[in-house]
This record gives sequence, structure tokens and C-alpha cells, in this order.
Amino acid sequence: MPRMNLDGASALVTGGASGIGEASAEQLAALGARVVIADLNEQAGEAVASRLGGLFVKCDVSSEEDGAAAVAAATEMGPLRALVNSAGLGRAGRTVDRNNDPMPQKDFDFVVRINLLGSFNMLRQSAAAMAKTDPVDDDGSRGAIVNMASVAAFDGQIGQASYSASKGGVVGMTLPIARDLSAVGIRVNTIAPGLIDTPIYGEGEDSEKFKAHLGQSVLFPKRLGTAEELAFMVIDLITNPYMNAEVIRVDGGIRMPPK
Repeated sequence: MPRMNLDGASALVTGGASGIGEASAEQLAALGARVVIADLNEQAGEAVASRLGGLFVKCDVSSEEDGAAAVAAATEMGPLRALVNSAGLGRAGRTVDRNNDPMPQKDFDFVVRINLLGSFNMLRQSAAAMAKTDPVDDDGSRGAIVNMASVAAFDGQIGQASYSASKGGVVGMTLPIARDLSAVGIRVNTIAPGLIDTPIYGEGEDSEKFKAHLGQSVLFPKRLGTAEELAFMVIDLITNPYMNAEVIRVDGGIRMPPK
């Protein structure tokens, strides 16, 4: 069975304006996919889409209307075969702070709304579009979805309650959704990245020193991972026809300490 052919198909990448999403979009485009970059960052998103010959759609992943617009844009460019759910964010805060005040509920809700509810929103709408396409092989395959969790789903650190809960939810929904979508030939997998060198760490000498320090806690290689390395796994999970219902850590073997 050959790898899934994306030439002439469309692919939707949330958070595609930077980091893992951008790297995934680049590799999807290299395989012949027409890529929709769904992101809130208009300037960066437009630049990535232009460079890849794709399309930018401004998108809050937790918005039903924005999600529908992104999916519609993709289906107009070709049959939707791939979704990469890489939009996400974090907001650090202890459950009870140093003044013994509780974390504001709105802070917890915000992270869960984007990372978990937003991932499901984009997934359900993309899957519905994929289900309406013709199968691409004798197995009845119609598409593949890759969600982005985090090692924080398993090794959540102090101050990561909301982030870990949101990513744990993404891990937990992988198998049941893969089971749901097996009826229409759509595979679902999740990646749990470790420490990845993305714009979140900033730029400059101090930033580089901080990243080098973080890298020492990685088993091997002793550095942060690159967005390109994460995207390699994204592409494997999309194109390997037998990868389904799995959560894969891509983390250099790190196990996060409490803090």
C-alpha cells in the first residue's frame, strides 16, 4: 500500500503562521497539497500562505463560524484530505497563588477553550468535509487528522494545570474520535511534543542561553527540538495509511520534572 497521495488535495493547518504549524504547512505543500493557513496572525499568516501558494483565513479555532470559513476555503481548493490541529497557547498560573488566592476560573477556561474545544471544533468540521469526498484507495481512506497535544499531558509541571488539562483532553479524545471516524475512512493521531524551539521563547542572546539551559534536561539529543522535526512526524502520521488512533511523544526522551 503506497503512502497517501496529497497531490492536488487541500490541507488545513491551524496555527500555521508560525512554529510547528508553519513547518507542517511547508512540508504538506512540498507534497503537492494546497494549504489553508488558519491563524489569528494576519501578517505572518498571509506571508506563509503567499510563500506556499496557499490561502490564509483569519481564524479563532474556538469559533464555529471561523472554523466553517476555513474548512470551506480548503474544500474550494481541492478535496480536503488533511487537518493539522496545531493552534494552541498556555497561560501559567498556580491553582492557589502565593497569597492563597485561587486561580481565576476565566484563565483556566480560556486555555481549555482554545486548546481543547478549539481542536475539537476544527476536527469535527474538517472530518465532515472529508467524509463527503471520494475514497482515495481500496481501503476507503478519505483523510487524516493530526492533533497537537504536549508532554505536559503526562508530565505537567507546577503552574500548568490549565495547559495540561487541555492537552490531556486532546490525548483522551484521540481514540474515541478515531473509532467514530473509522466508519468514513478518516484516521486520527496525536503528537505530544516536548521542548520545541518556537517563537514562544523570544529572540536574542538571553533567549539562546535559556534555550540551551532547557536543552540540557533532554535525554538525547541535548537540545530543543525543531519545528521541522515535529513536522516530519506530522507528515508520517498523515501519509502512512496504517497509522491510526495513536498518541506519540516527540520529545528527545525528556520526562519533565515538577518545575
